[in-house]
Amino acid sequence: MPPKIQKPKYITFDAYGTLVHWQMTPPTIEIFSDRIDKKNMDEFLGDFAAYRGDEVLGAFKLYPEIIKDSLKRACKRWNIEYRDSDGDEIVAGIPTWGPYPEVPEALSKLAEHYPLVILSNASEDQIYSNVDKLGAPFHAVFTGEQAKGYKPQFKPFEYMVEKLGCDRTEILHVSASLFYDIMPVHQLRFPQKVYVNRGFGWVDQNATVSPFDYHEIGDLSGLPDLLGL
Repeated sequence: MPPKIQKPKYITFDAYGTLVHWQMTPPTIEIFSDRIDKKNMDEFLGDFAAYRGDEVLGAFKLYPEIIKDSLKRACKRWNIEYRDSDGDEIVAGIPTWGPYPEVPEALSKLAEHYPLVILSNASEDQIYSNVDKLGAPFHAVFTGEQAKGYKPQFKPFEYMVEKLGCDRTEILHVSASLFYDIMPVHQLRFPQKVYVNRGFGWVDQNATVSPFDYHEIGDLSGLPDLLGL
């Protein structure tokens, strides 16, 4: 069991999959239903996700290009046609995504006591539409485009700490991804972190973080309780 959470100066959040309902799978299935057998679709989706994880570690480019290039690589691996419209359709849908059902109430409760911050791999033209749908005030929204680097690289976390003008010990970081967030903040020695286990095992299977190093909740409604609110 990790130590009891001490009152942070800021609560920082990953956005997509943590606060914003991750909805990339349904359009991908629909787009590729004529090119991938149904029995193979989960494996194709896993490859698409794996290539996104690889792309964010490379040279900086805007996140829509990360998505499109990851999809191209997955199609090449599967020896199927990639069409420019495939990536464009998936990217165009992202700003329409709203929150998980429990998120607005939990965020509103948290915002009464703490400044809330988002750190997302999104581009500037994606994220703000999603943030507006969360229904809570945010002290700051930081993006991969601002930092010129993507999680799980250290650069965006260091950028966030610098911009907030605080010590990493004053931050409670919250994410639904061990790979993109919990593992790097563990390596950067952020002492306080909360893993929202939404079941994204296909992303986190290679993450190496001991459960003793983070608190775990099933959805965001558990965070106010964890903080004694």
